[in-house]
Amino acid sequence: MLTVIATITARPDRIADVRRELEKLVAATRKEKGCINYDLHVDLSDPRRFVFYENWTDKPALDAHAASPHMKAWGKVREPMLAGPVKVELFTMISGPIA
Repeated sequence: MLTVIATITARPDRIADVRRELEKLVAATRKEKGCINYDLHVDLSDPRRFVFYENWTDKPALDAHAASPHMKAWGKVREPMLAGPVKVELFTMISGPIA
């Protein structure tokens, strides 16, 4: 399993726009092969900051997600709405699931 933490920071005047675009990604992505979970969060202390917590079966599934039509569409519209680049971090679980 591959875990992704993706952090997105909206410009102050574009918070609602970014949230709307990110919410569009959730439904489409959750239908993708290899998607275990794809959960969108907002920072309680900074409403400009959104975080995706994602789990994928493997790297090929994540690569297919990155190449999906909805991710390509997001890539075309995001730049003017964001305060900086999207930060994507990859992890692998070492503790094992809770029994």
